[in-house]
Amino acid sequence: MITGPLCRAGRALVEISRPKLAANSQVDARTIELFERGISVPDDATIDALQSTLETLGAMFIPEKGSLGAGVRLKFNRSITERIGTLENEGGMSAKDDVP
Repeated sequence: MITGPLCRAGRALVEISRPKLAANSQVDARTIELFERGISVPDDATIDALQSTLETLGAMFIPEKGSLGAGVRLKFNRSITERIGTLENEGGMSAKDDVP
């Protein structure tokens, strides 16, 4: 189950406004705002609806593991992953740089 800050981060990653998330998830925009700001926590069904909608739009929520905190990232399909791999390998051999 996601937290308010994870909801806000997921929304930012998939580039969707609060009103659009509200319309897609059938959750009131004010409820989303209060949740994201940590003012209130909606019921589990509401949080599940928000998480499901964000996942459908491309967010992937990462559960907490030991000392590593929970997180969120974008899902990539195979085509995008291959294009990223191509771009990463275009610069030649990697080496250390002087940037700290």
